[in-house]
Amino acid sequence: MFGFSLSALSGFCLLLVLISSALFLAMSSEGKYSSVDFEIFGDVQGVCFRMYTEDEGKKLGVNGWVKNTRQGTVIGQVQGPRDKVDEMKHWLRHVGSPSSRIDRAEFTNERDISKLELRGFSTRY
Repeated sequence: MFGFSLSALSGFCLLLVLISSALFLAMSSEGKYSSVDFEIFGDVQGVCFRMYTEDEGKKLGVNGWVKNTRQGTVIGQVQGPRDKVDEMKHWLRHVGSPSSRIDRAEFTNERDISKLELRGFSTRY
């Protein structure tokens, strides 16, 4: 009726499925994870902020590290699936440890990464 054979049409459909699958895999593997550096300002030292940050990171299943600075802030890095990194950013900005007072949270060097560069979540000294 339209001049197409059934085998040619099914071959064309198969080709479309293969191309769509390849595009999906390429897009989903690119930028599979997110990485962000942070610095937290306020009353964040001597209040178990690092311990709670490490615990929250492990609970969320993200990788990273946390460390006190000589300037009285807390710095670190978080890596993982974007939604989990976003949850950790929210926790760092608005929750923290029970005795902490967060005045400001700065997030820098936010980027997509294809594989995790850190393993686990730890406190650095």
